[in-house]
Amino acid sequence: MKIVTYPHDMGIGGSQLNAVELAAALQRRGHEVLVFGQQGPLVEKVSELGLEFLESPAVHRRPTPGVVNALRRLVKTRGIDVVHGYEWPPSLEAVLACRPPSRAVAVSTVLSMSVAPFIPTNVPLLVGTEQILANEKAFGRTRVGLLEPPVDTILNGPGLDLGLAAFRQRWGLDPAVFTVTVVSRLAHEMKLEGLLAAMGAIQRLNTEFPVQLVVVGAGPAAAEVRRNAEHINHLLGHRRIVLTGELPDPRPAYATADVSLGMGGSALRAMAFEKPLVVQGENGYWRLLTPETVSEFMWQGWYGSGPGKGDAVERLAGYLRTLHGSVSLRQNLGQFARETVCNRFSLAGAAASLEEFYCAAMIPGDGAGVRFGRSVESLRRFAAYKLARVVPRAGGGPARDDFNARPVAAALVSGRKP
Repeated sequence: MKIVTYPHDMGIGGSQLNAVELAAALQRRGHEVLVFGQQGPLVEKVSELGLEFLESPAVHRRPTPGVVNALRRLVKTRGIDVVHGYEWPPSLEAVLACRPPSRAVAVSTVLSMSVAPFIPTNVPLLVGTEQILANEKAFGRTRVGLLEPPVDTILNGPGLDLGLAAFRQRWGLDPAVFTVTVVSRLAHEMKLEGLLAAMGAIQRLNTEFPVQLVVVGAGPAAAEVRRNAEHINHLLGHRRIVLTGELPDPRPAYATADVSLGMGGSALRAMAFEKPLVVQGENGYWRLLTPETVSEFMWQGWYGSGPGKGDAVERLAGYLRTLHGSVSLRQNLGQFARETVCNRFSLAGAAASLEEFYCAAMIPGDGAGVRFGRSVESLRRFAAYKLARVVPRAGGGPARDDFNARPVAAALVSGRKP
């Protein structure tokens, strides 16, 4: 097959890392794969993996007509079979680029914690959790499957030569101090609450034993994260919270940890390094990965919605206190984490499943009349979404277009409609 992989951007992040790594795995399986998108830090990784990269026109309001036209030309000139968009903007642009008379098929993957309802229901769709899969089937999608975030367990794992001594020296990390690591986009939605709670837990625990937190990532909440880190470091009289910013290769951060915090694909990568994991969520959610709790994550993904923010700091501090006190517990939970990733989330297995999904997607589905009706319904929902974004802006509030702001798991816990 000839495949275009179209991540939603080329910054360092879970969905786009998965897109690029899966593209390389498919190429190793004998397919012709190219990556389409804007310039960004991940372009270097695309090159390292031996993939062709084609830069898209500049994006504006999505879907962007110039991007759609460029994709359509690419499909025609290169004889593309599948255009695979990751998250909703590339997905819509892929759908428009593959409209008749093109014979190419648009496929969508959404690894956000909820799916945009205006992605046409007849578009072959992959989602990241069993819970979202069930929700989308109930919504009326007939061509929907599961693609849990995969991990390259060869490039991510214990025992690799990643220059840990140089990494610690660069960032001033004390190898004798208990180290907690989180690799995360510094976003207001979903991420900031947990990052601030983690810093609070580190501040509290430093009154009992030395512990340092390494935060890897960048994003719109970076200034707030930085202010809070500087404040806590000042109060402690030590630099116990270390902000590295975005790293093109965050693997040394995962490897240097005694314990990792995280959600989604970042959590899985931490597990691949044989580290005990405390899963981060929203509304005070923290949960230690154990053989007893793993079924929860297999259903809802590596995320959750908690009982409230009130005791979130102490809840996390309690897990870290327990893990600090037992080397054997850390070893056992780290081994369990690694085994879980290798058994269920391997990149090779995900690539094989994705190949099968592409083959099924290329089989003709609904007739022209049904496709037209679903397109009209999709357009109606998209117009409603755009209108809903205009109203908060008119009132001076923020317009949120990230579907991580409305996660299915949180909606079901609170009783809201996803």
